[in-house]
Amino acid sequence: MNVKPFVRTLISCAAIAGAIDLAAAAELSMAANSTGKNLSFLRDQIARFEKETGHKVNLVTMPASSSEQFSQYRLWLAAGNKDVDVYQTDVIWAPQLAEQFVDLTEATKDVVGEHFPSIIQSQTVNGKLVALPFYTDAPALYYRKDLLDKYGKTPPKTWDELAATAKEVQDKERAAGSADIWGFVFQGNAYEGLTCNALEWIKSSGGGQIIEPDGTISVNNEKAAAAVEKVKEWIGTIAPKGVLAYQEEESRGVWQTGNAVFMRNWPYAYALGNGDDSAVKGKFEVAPLPAATDGDQPSSTLGGWNLAVSKYSDEQEAAIAFVKFLGSAETQKVRAIELSNLPTIAALYDDPEVAAAQPFMPHWKPIFQSAVPRPSAVAKVKYNEVSSKFWSAVHNTLSGNGTAAENLELLEVELTELKGDAW
Repeated sequence: MNVKPFVRTLISCAAIAGAIDLAAAAELSMAANSTGKNLSFLRDQIARFEKETGHKVNLVTMPASSSEQFSQYRLWLAAGNKDVDVYQTDVIWAPQLAEQFVDLTEATKDVVGEHFPSIIQSQTVNGKLVALPFYTDAPALYYRKDLLDKYGKTPPKTWDELAATAKEVQDKERAAGSADIWGFVFQGNAYEGLTCNALEWIKSSGGGQIIEPDGTISVNNEKAAAAVEKVKEWIGTIAPKGVLAYQEEESRGVWQTGNAVFMRNWPYAYALGNGDDSAVKGKFEVAPLPAATDGDQPSSTLGGWNLAVSKYSDEQEAAIAFVKFLGSAETQKVRAIELSNLPTIAALYDDPEVAAAQPFMPHWKPIFQSAVPRPSAVAKVKYNEVSSKFWSAVHNTLSGNGTAAENLELLEVELTELKGDAW
């Protein structure tokens, strides 16, 4: 694949500071995912960047599935592909792709202090800043406030409360004529999104986080098995059987047409849910995800996307400038207002324009600050295999192929073999 058939050496454009050196204008390519309105937002920002700098940026569209995206990235980078200069990267990929990306430490020393330290740390591998944060993520429980008010219900704090409320509201709404409504939709397909969902079920039930920070494989335990078995009971009762093939957009599709009482999803779905074409506009709110009991800590998987520069790029200086442009407070503010994505720059949570456009956002800050990370830091280059084996074990259980106890026991054996002497 050649996404840059030619390089323009003459681009007639004026930068903000004045005329630029036309011979220095670069042509870049950026690989980015297609979830929600990400691509349309990037096109708008690219137009602004091109006007300000004279550089040209081509957008390479990637699948919405982060797992498919990672597989393609790994193939391109392993081949030393020069066609992509900038990669939009998931928070978990830093340890796996660090050697393929430019160290941004020196180039971003003037701006890293604006970002949450924990997010900068998540993108730092062996002292090397692999990627600059673009936006952060932590999922929440979306709920139909109008329907809960209608039946005298409050947002559930435990998974059992969620199941009971979802079933009651679902059944009453169906009896009233809403035949297509379901109680709860989430991401049940066999991909990285299921790892996120299942980690939340298990961690919030006291079942650990698959692999602990010290490298201990902890997933094979009674609390973890019980959490997955509980979710298995939801399939076909409060969640459609098709949820086993849902990713983020399929879940949002059901929710946004008014056919779900609850939804687990990321912040991007908030702005879209309040769009003019949404059947649930103004009818929903968000709350922290439930836990096993009132005494357990709710768990949201730490997500987020970042911006990395390929070490194979022939236009590294321009690529770094583009990354800093996209990661800047100005761009993150626009993204927060337009797409409801959470900024990685602390000051934006106190910005009155952001709060006015997205009133929920200041309340989301503690959700992601206490979010649980996936075990990518400890599993390093083996994380993708760890996650694949984990989501497969969970998906098998939810699909009726073995019990959770059986599948998690087998998973422990597989992870032990994968670990070898050390991660």
